[in-house]
Amino acid sequence: MTKISELSNPRQTILVTTRYNNKDNIITLDWHTPLSFEPMLYAIAVGKSRFSLNLIKNSKVFAVNFMPYSKKEEVLFCGRHSGQFKNKFKEAKLEKEECQTIDCPAIKDSCNHLECEVIKEIDTGDHILFIGKVAKFKNNKNTKRLFHISGDNFTTTI
Repeated sequence: MTKISELSNPRQTILVTTRYNNKDNIITLDWHTPLSFEPMLYAIAVGKSRFSLNLIKNSKVFAVNFMPYSKKEEVLFCGRHSGQFKNKFKEAKLEKEECQTIDCPAIKDSCNHLECEVIKEIDTGDHILFIGKVAKFKNNKNTKRLFHISGDNFTTTI
């Protein structure tokens, strides 16, 4: 049976960073989208079984990090391991930088990132859709971004 994700790929792969109760984490996601320009809203879909789900629910903030193609292995590592048991920043060798408007880390090597405050949660079945109001965005560099095809297969922009 074909999955909806197979029909909609390639999709840009992002790393979402979170913090709650002095615990920083990274989750790899393909399911995300801008929703509005005014106010500026961005949504991410997080699986109900994922460790980051409760970090975001409790902190009410998250950062969306758009990753360069050169960080493919780091992105795969973050998608294959739970932050409940590993320090993904340390083990994936991703450097933190503090967000300016929310209590959350961002990834210094990202192409750019969005600092988001959760304004709504929607139960969509096996995922929760977090709608975040973008408090600030930072453009770090203009480079080729990472797009997920399937499994370990990625592509980038031309």
